[in-house]
Amino acid sequence: MKTLLLALAFAAGAAHAASVSAVGRLVDLNVYDRTSQRTLPVYRHDGRYYIAGEPGHLYQIGLRNRAGADVMAVLSVDAVNVISGDTADWSQTGYVLDPYADADVLGWRKSTSQVADFVFADFAQSYAVRTGRPDNVGVIGVAVFRRHRAYIQPVIPAPVADAASQDAYTSGSVPAPAEESIDRPTAGSMAVPQTQASMNGAAMAKAPAGGPLGTGHGQREESSITYVDFERASSAPDEVITLYYDTWDHLLARGIVQQRRPAAPQPFHDHFVPDP
Repeated sequence: MKTLLLALAFAAGAAHAASVSAVGRLVDLNVYDRTSQRTLPVYRHDGRYYIAGEPGHLYQIGLRNRAGADVMAVLSVDAVNVISGDTADWSQTGYVLDPYADADVLGWRKSTSQVADFVFADFAQSYAVRTGRPDNVGVIGVAVFRRHRAYIQPVIPAPVADAASQDAYTSGSVPAPAEESIDRPTAGSMAVPQTQASMNGAAMAKAPAGGPLGTGHGQREESSITYVDFERASSAPDEVITLYYDTWDHLLARGIVQQRRPAAPQPFHDHFVPDP
C-alpha cells in the first residue's frame, strides 16, 4: 500500500544526530538536551534503555539512517505520533530518511513549516496527559520500515567518515536494540483531541504528584518538511526502538542509575597549573 508521508528538510552537517549514545540498528536514535547543550547518555538496565531528562529543558530527537537505502521512521513520544497527534500506531505517517542521512526532530509537528518544541515537563503538564492519554508517558519509540523493493533506489556509498560504523553494520556486528515494542492501540483509539482547548481535565486531575517525567507542548519554531511517496516493504516494522526517560532522581530510586547525579564540569577550577 502506498502512503503519503513526510520527509525532513535536513540541515547540512547536523551536529548532534550521530552520537555514541545512540540506540538502534537500522536507525540510530539519540536525545539532545537543547538547554544544557549536550547529548543525553543512555543507561541500559534489564534489557531496556533509559535517559535522564531535566524538567523545563528543551530537547530534540536525533535520527540517523544507517542503511544504504531510504527508510521511514514512525516516531512517537509518550505513545503519541509526533506528526499527526494521534495515539501512536505503526501504520501511521512518519519521517522518510535518505541513505546515511541525519535529521533532528525538534517537536510536535504543527504544519509543514512549524513545530511546537519538545520540552521535558511534569507528568500533569505533558501533552499526552493534557489530551487524555496518561498511560504511556515517559517513552520514545521509533518503528522503522524499509522501502518496497519495487522502488528503484540508487546505491549510495557510505560517507568516508562513517566507514567504520558502516562496515560494522554490514558485517552484522552492531549490537541489537532493546527487545521492546510499542503496543498497538485499537483502531477506535486513534481519534484524539488536537488542541489545548480540548484538554482532558479529568486525566489532569488524576495525575499523581511526583509522577514520571513527560513531554510538554512548547513554543512554536520553524522546521520545514516536504511530502514524499513511500511504499513499505512490509506492514510490520523492520525494527522498533524503545527509549524510556524520567528524571535522574526517579531513575536512581529505581536502581537504573547507581550513583548521584555527576557534578557539572567547572571551567575555572584552580588558579595555577598543578603537576600531573
